[in-house]
Amino acid sequence: MAAGSALALAVLAACDGGGGGGGSSGPAGGLVSTQPTPAPTPAAGTALDDSVRLAQQASFGPTMALVDRIRALGTNGWLDEQFAATGSTYGDLAVDVRSDFCAANDTACSTQRFSRTPVAMRFYADAITAPDQLRQRVAFALGQMIVASEAGVRSTAGIAAFNQLFLTHAFGNYRELLLAVTLNAYMGDYLDMADSRKGTPSENYAREFLQLFSMGPDKLGMDGSVQRDASGGPIPNYTADDIRDIARALTGWTYARVGNAAATDGKAIAYAQPMIAAPTRYDNAEKRFLGTVVAAGASQQASVAAVVDAAFNHASTPPFVARHLITHLVTPNPSPSYIGRIAAVFANNGSGVRGDLKAVVRAILVDAEARAPQGTNAGKLKEPVLAMTSLARAIGFTTDGYVFQVRDGSFGQPVMRAPSVFNFYPNDFPLPGSATLRSPASKLLTSANQLRLHNLVYDWTVNGEATRSEFAAVATLPGTSGSAPVWADWEAFGENVDGMVDRIDLLLFAKGLTKAQRDALKAAGSAITNADPKLQARKRAQMMLYVAATSPMFLVDR
Repeated sequence: MAAGSALALAVLAACDGGGGGGGSSGPAGGLVSTQPTPAPTPAAGTALDDSVRLAQQASFGPTMALVDRIRALGTNGWLDEQFAATGSTYGDLAVDVRSDFCAANDTACSTQRFSRTPVAMRFYADAITAPDQLRQRVAFALGQMIVASEAGVRSTAGIAAFNQLFLTHAFGNYRELLLAVTLNAYMGDYLDMADSRKGTPSENYAREFLQLFSMGPDKLGMDGSVQRDASGGPIPNYTADDIRDIARALTGWTYARVGNAAATDGKAIAYAQPMIAAPTRYDNAEKRFLGTVVAAGASQQASVAAVVDAAFNHASTPPFVARHLITHLVTPNPSPSYIGRIAAVFANNGSGVRGDLKAVVRAILVDAEARAPQGTNAGKLKEPVLAMTSLARAIGFTTDGYVFQVRDGSFGQPVMRAPSVFNFYPNDFPLPGSATLRSPASKLLTSANQLRLHNLVYDWTVNGEATRSEFAAVATLPGTSGSAPVWADWEAFGENVDGMVDRIDLLLFAKGLTKAQRDALKAAGSAITNADPKLQARKRAQMMLYVAATSPMFLVDR
């Protein structure tokens, strides 16, 4: 590695609280942090570019086109445009086939029909280039709260149909999302509601529906504070009896079958279709839960609606959902008043409607704590998925998504394959070294994963030529086109290294670099020379992007 790039790495790691931890050699001998680092802070008096900050919160990474669009329309104007935008879908992948559809040992067919691969590829391809960035980010957040995973059920059609629910309902009503998830066949298999029957009902879905998908285990104030009893213990939101009777209310549902096969044909499960009623398995006796009484003889549909309504209308659901969405879009350390303001919008959008996610998302992103953060607790650590997509979008990528879904497993975050219903990390995972702050993504940024991320950055910048083997199309997957970094915009800077530094400072740091850091980046780029002006510009950009994206500052969205 050139001396200038090594110095630049050291400067970006050390300035403004960004250093910490031991060092080890990366692919080119750079300094790599192998310990969790404190969140770096911009230089005193530095005003971060808010258009970039909004892009960090509401997209899969800033690009110049996106930042220019936000500047042109303003925050609310851009949000209006995004609420109307379309482009991402999994619908065409939600095509059910029988479990014996593939011939024995046909791994290509199995990958296409019985894995997350095609859906994860679409997720990444759309994250990089599709115009409906906000819808995708909200869907990604919802999918990390309401989890079903390839680790439990292997069906491409099911994974596609399940994740389509989040795109469809991202700006809809939370009640309708809960209802759709409850009757989703893929979820029905994952948490055992499918074929649950009277006499021996499964309680798995009922428990997670309350604990994770709606109200949470403890009674909350509207500001997200845990309510406590006289002895100081948290007040539970539900009892074992509530779970038992909700499970009874959710009996009597089974899978539709591919090609109208018999209900006894276990190889013909249609995961992409909602579950259908199986009346003989339904417990039609009276049920009591969460203050609700379902009368004996009530229909299966009425029982499901009663369960969904009881959870949706519970007093703890607005702050529980509000905190989750704030955590994934803006910060895992919101003030109680921020949670309270968003919970109030969930409870009433201003027109008497509860659960309006469009209103909730707007309120989260226009709130003062999102647009004008105060103190050193603002912002959040990028999780590996967002680190990958942010880098790729800043560079400029075309992709079918395959290389991303290969890489994400090495970071412990293979999308749509969470290890359990509790996702890849808990929302309350503590910031290392702090007794009070939360940093969910820190659970994934282990020493090993930081080194893997460093290696990815090196591979996609310094070694980031379109001919790189991992970018090639996959012959065994129909319709794949491969991936390629597009360096044309960077090559167009020519000798203008200052322009490159400006672009990197904007897209990766929201104009948060100090003069010393900018100078260090410039030195790293200027040290590279080549007789071919276009190649020289590209190599300079690649080196500076490598230095920038391996710095701790890049991993923290302020």
